[in-house]
Amino acid sequence: MKKSLTYIALAIVGTLVSCKDDVQKPKVIYDAANKSNVVSKTDSTQIEIADLPIQMEGTSYLIHPVGDLRVFEKGTKSRYGSSSVNDVSFTISNLGEYEITGYLQNLKFQKVDSDSIRPLTDKPALILTATYLKAVADRTQNQIMVYTLADADTNKDGKIDSGDIKTLYLSSISGENFTKISEDFQELIDWSLVESKSRLYFRTIEDTNQNGQFDKNDVLHYNYIDLASKKWEVKSYKPI
Repeated sequence: MKKSLTYIALAIVGTLVSCKDDVQKPKVIYDAANKSNVVSKTDSTQIEIADLPIQMEGTSYLIHPVGDLRVFEKGTKSRYGSSSVNDVSFTISNLGEYEITGYLQNLKFQKVDSDSIRPLTDKPALILTATYLKAVADRTQNQIMVYTLADADTNKDGKIDSGDIKTLYLSSISGENFTKISEDFQELIDWSLVESKSRLYFRTIEDTNQNGQFDKNDVLHYNYIDLASKKWEVKSYKPI
């Protein structure tokens, strides 16, 4: 009987631990500092490197992805008896069709006939995707990049990472006019390009009950931007 009670106790403890692990960590910690945008300092211990430059079809700019050198720890023992062996990856980004993905600290832009290289931003950020809207360029001659990124340490763990709120930005193909188009403290859900209208549609969610998480009790916002216009103006719409 004592053994059975022990098994039951262990099962309960295991369940409690599992439930604790399943609890979603808040993406926003609210205090007086959240009255303004919260920006974390760059980690000086990281080694910054750049991938080879990328040129999007039909443009006259090179894009240099910049990020941290990644070191992976292997579980196997080395022949010299150390407990693990480190494996270094010098690739920090991936290239799809007109899209750069990764965990990037910055992008740097260089005109093909110039030696000058300028950064996209001078503030800490984690850039997840950078997409060239070629269909818009072909239709309107406006060469535009769209970015999903984290730009503030909203969960206040001392760093900007994938645990922070994801936002939406635009820039020209030169990296200039880098502009945030989603609202502060609203989580980007997704975005989509409607080519026939040259419109960028996107959805965000606002933590209206301020519990630090984004759930069914919060409010969705529906927006679009007319990319054929020289001025990027966010307009809301109500599909429901």
